[in-house]
Amino acid sequence: MMRQYELVERVKRYNPSADEALLNRAYVYAMMAHGNQKRASGDLFFGHPLEVAAILTDLKLDDATIAAAVLHDTVEDTQATLEEINKTFGPQIGALVDGLTKIKRLDLVSKRAAQGENFRKLLLAVADDVRVLLVKLADRLHNMRTLQFMPPEKRKRIAEETLDIYAPLAGRMGIQEMREELEELSFQNLDPEAYEAIRRHLNELSTKSEKLVEEIEQTLTTKLRAQGIEATVTGRQKRPYSIWRKMERKSVSFEQLSDIFAFRIIVGTVDECYRALGIVHTSWPMVPGRYKDYISTPKQNDYRSIHTTVIGPGSQRVELQIRTWDMDEVAEYGIAAHALYKEGVNDNSRLATESRAYQWLRRTIDLLAEGDNPEEFLEHTKLELFHDQVFCFTPKGRLIALPRGATPIDFAYAVHTDVGNTAVGCKINGRMSPLLTELQNGDEVEIIRAEGQTPPAAWESLVVTGKARASIRRATRAAVRRQYTGLGRQILERAFERAGRPFSDEKLKGALPRLARASVEDVLAAVGRGEMFSGDVVRAVYPDYLDERRAGSDGRGAGQPDGAARKGAGENTGGIPIRGLNTDVPIRFAPEGGAVPGDRIVGIMTPGEGVTIYPIQSPSLAAFDNEPDRWVDVRWDLESGSAQRFPARIKLQSINEPGSLAQITQVIADHDGNIDNVSMKRRTHDFTDITIDLTVWDLKHLNAIIGELRAKRVVSRVDRVTG
Repeated sequence: MMRQYELVERVKRYNPSADEALLNRAYVYAMMAHGNQKRASGDLFFGHPLEVAAILTDLKLDDATIAAAVLHDTVEDTQATLEEINKTFGPQIGALVDGLTKIKRLDLVSKRAAQGENFRKLLLAVADDVRVLLVKLADRLHNMRTLQFMPPEKRKRIAEETLDIYAPLAGRMGIQEMREELEELSFQNLDPEAYEAIRRHLNELSTKSEKLVEEIEQTLTTKLRAQGIEATVTGRQKRPYSIWRKMERKSVSFEQLSDIFAFRIIVGTVDECYRALGIVHTSWPMVPGRYKDYISTPKQNDYRSIHTTVIGPGSQRVELQIRTWDMDEVAEYGIAAHALYKEGVNDNSRLATESRAYQWLRRTIDLLAEGDNPEEFLEHTKLELFHDQVFCFTPKGRLIALPRGATPIDFAYAVHTDVGNTAVGCKINGRMSPLLTELQNGDEVEIIRAEGQTPPAAWESLVVTGKARASIRRATRAAVRRQYTGLGRQILERAFERAGRPFSDEKLKGALPRLARASVEDVLAAVGRGEMFSGDVVRAVYPDYLDERRAGSDGRGAGQPDGAARKGAGENTGGIPIRGLNTDVPIRFAPEGGAVPGDRIVGIMTPGEGVTIYPIQSPSLAAFDNEPDRWVDVRWDLESGSAQRFPARIKLQSINEPGSLAQITQVIADHDGNIDNVSMKRRTHDFTDITIDLTVWDLKHLNAIIGELRAKRVVSRVDRVTG
């Protein structure tokens, strides 16, 4: 276990002016608070927060963060209180410990709680100070280093969560070394056989290639020095998880991989980066398609470097990263490399201007306020965590970074939610292109918009960014809500008219407390969805109103719909049109018999499904007699000359003789009817029952077909089925 003076020395190595007294106080306080508590390994619990602090000293973090790391388990696991921490160490450290305590409480219920909800709350906890996230990542890293002491089932769950969430999150924060170690430890626990096999292969290859690595390092250093560039060149072997992922992605064996080694060239200035690149490319042939310039277009986690691959000595593929010392520090320490934390100042506004990683984190946290459930939020964020990036431009030159595989729809939502919601087309590099085109690096994208447009729900499954998916889902929900709100308003207007009472939003607003709804729109939508009866709304607005139908005073029984509700067809010009749709509420026809223009019709609302249209004479309507709020006044609203068919069903008794079915179908065909389905059942030896589903233009058309069928000798009876 690390001693008190060792902790202070580790901090003073990179920060000679560190607050030694603060670190000593934190050490002693935490040691006394944890006492003889033990971990699953049998070691003293106090060793864990010390190891977390040690990891953060490698990131060269400020005194407050190191002290918070030492104290991070005290409030949750000991008798210490947050008030005590605030009083002893100040509000800044108290706030850090409080954020970490909230996250720790999430872990205690993670067996039962959804992983998405934990991740959601994790990001909310770090919203005020990203240092909370850095301590949490270090905490997870030490837990992974000691994971072997956990039961197998728990070990697997923690490793999966680490690989899914914490490792990519460390990568997004730019802390590459931590990300790689988290991936490595997760891989080791999730698939020990594959890990061991790859590690063995790498060890064998390392022994064979030791001299080749030294040769490449020396050759590069010599060539650069000859051109006046002093550079540090280091080669390293890729890690087992990185190798395994590439094998899986490309479906190749270990022996087929040619770029096992990567070399880093670190120089003094940006100018020397590009000069070094020129020297490398003129010395060895470049592998096409393997050049990336992250200096001119940095990654969202602030990573800057030039990547290239060449065919080096011995025809060996050599991956190279060329960067400055400052870039190398950001590549290693990510968001922790910002001078802000070395000064110990908590000022998120300054960090936001310095760090792309922090800007991404804030945008991700902003998604939390947009109404997605935890599982959706986790899915969206994981998509962005794992995807590589493409860089595109607006016509005005603004750079937009997107996950690989993104479309112009993703681009539109990245620019602004309103741009995405109103997008109807796009130009890519000046040419009209489909909205589902996969974007490439350097594309200039212009979004064509149409005001009043609503994004199709199908877009949600076609986009790749979390923001686009969340926005499309939100817009779709809003559109559906508007549909049900409109339907609910029409139902209530009719209900108040039947009751002989005036209806207005102001009157409805006064009844909101009695209806237990927050707004008029909530009431209208609830009525439209069938979650609230219109009669209950009338009584909430007018408590003295007595519904005679419920009292049964009209002799028809409680709840039976009145004449106006049963009238249906065209007599009420305020009814819901079926065609020339003025509303997007789903409309369908009665499954047993349908309905055709010329029928008097009525609509029955089914919550969540829309309105079903029945002929007024349908016996199925009797099932809804006690549910008057589901009856909707509807009418036909067909344009003159409309070429649309409607469903109907007829039932025949036919003489059982050869050719009888042919004669029946010929009559329908001669009268321009269209048969959708035919079913036959032998009734007796001499007669067959035939049911035919067909589509016709209107009631006159249907009656003409029925009349012609009745005239046929082979048909003894024919009737229309009305459900």
